Amino acid sequence: MTAQTSTTYHPVPLPDRQEVTQDQSLHGARAFHDRMKTRHTVRDFADTPVDLAVIQSAIATAGLAPSGANHQPWHFVAISDPETKSKIRQAAEEEEQKFYDGGAGDEWLSALEPIGTGVSKPHLTDAPWLIIIFAQRYGLRPDGTRFKHYYVPESTGISTGFLIAALHHAGLYCLTHTPNPMKFLTEICGRPDHEKPTMILAVGHASKDATVPQKALQKKPLSEILTLNPESN
Repeated sequence: MTAQTSTTYHPVPLPDRQEVTQDQSLHGARAFHDRMKTRHTVRDFADTPVDLAVIQSAIATAGLAPSGANHQPWHFVAISDPETKSKIRQAAEEEEQKFYDGGAGDEWLSALEPIGTGVSKPHLTDAPWLIIIFAQRYGLRPDGTRFKHYYVPESTGISTGFLIAALHHAGLYCLTHTPNPMKFLTEICGRPDHEKPTMILAVGHASKDATVPQKALQKKPLSEILTLNPESN
């Protein structure tokens, strides 16, 4: 549903209603937590192929995310072509070189040091798939006129979370990669100017010798990320 197709409110009965007990609800929440706890970001990918149908299903899941005014202001470009991946890697590494040569401040580089990142980005060609995520600044009607999208960064971020969870549930690994600037992705992917690239997801199976930074295993405890019933001043 987008702004040009309907301006009238038509409520329908809630589909897919869930009726669960408190015990079932707690079991489901804990089971999902335990599943997502096994999600890890890797930079070392195997050359094991990943079927297109898996990628399509994961992206379809991303498309189920809530969005401002239900405008769904996102677009995903899935790439397995080696030549195109090579172009993306070359362009990304050029931007990364500028970043590490002084584009980033000392504090930022210090924060990245325990993660082990650098200019070389072999995951962009090693991973069997790259998924490029675009956020649509505005929508276009069939006649070419524009209409406003709402909460674009928030909506696209939620959709990206759905996608990462779906890929993990499929037994795949991914790496979030955000070169800056990312304008080169618009040209390589042939997307219109009103779509802003926000992230590259390298997707595939982890290599047998894949590692993760020890620091990445350190997650904030629940007590640091949850406040219950705050008292107002």
